[in-house]
Amino acid sequence: MKTVILCGGRGTRLGEHGATVPKALINIGGKPIIWHLLKIYSSFGHRDFILCLGFLGNKIKHYLSANKEDWNIIFAETGLDTNTGGRIKKVEKYLENDEEFFVTYGDGLSNVNLADLQNFHHQHGKIATLSAVHPFSNFGIIKLNEENFVTEFQEKPRLKEWINGGYFVFNRQIFNYLEEDCVLEKEPLETLAKNQELVAFEHTGFWKCMDTFKDNLEFNQLWETNPLWKVW
Repeated sequence: MKTVILCGGRGTRLGEHGATVPKALINIGGKPIIWHLLKIYSSFGHRDFILCLGFLGNKIKHYLSANKEDWNIIFAETGLDTNTGGRIKKVEKYLENDEEFFVTYGDGLSNVNLADLQNFHHQHGKIATLSAVHPFSNFGIIKLNEENFVTEFQEKPRLKEWINGGYFVFNRQIFNYLEEDCVLEKEPLETLAKNQELVAFEHTGFWKCMDTFKDNLEFNQLWETNPLWKVW
């Protein structure tokens, strides 16, 4: 089964690192984050990839062409500033013979069990599955009693709310919901949800995205101590 990876965006919150290097090539443990993603999927036997390139996409293509592993990669130019849904729409031609496929963002790592995710998708029979995760708070939290005395500090706890973790399985009917430059997370997913065609796979294990340089530092620290996404 093919995997579409959205790796064309600008790493604007990564400062100078995102200005000169595409986010997908920012290193974690000496290897770019895109390498870690490819290793995760290929460890479950999925080695066919479509990379939706955009900003500095030639650098991603050059790196992966020069550092080949047992992967089949289509490098698809999907526009410099195309939105997420539009990028997927632009690679429809590469998925003409595929009834279903994975989609993920190029900046999030997880130990989600892709075999379980795929089986869950088959069981409910709807068009789309997303992985739902509990994020960690970016801030410490305090608890107050009825008299406003501080009773407890919690340092960046895991939140009870679910968010979109970005590890998707889509049936090819998804293309009926995508426009040329749409934002996947807006009208397409909202319409699927309204039509009861979007189901969440609850993942309570490790998940983290790399939005900022601080996130990159934390990823590198985890790589040295406890890289939970390293499932290969």
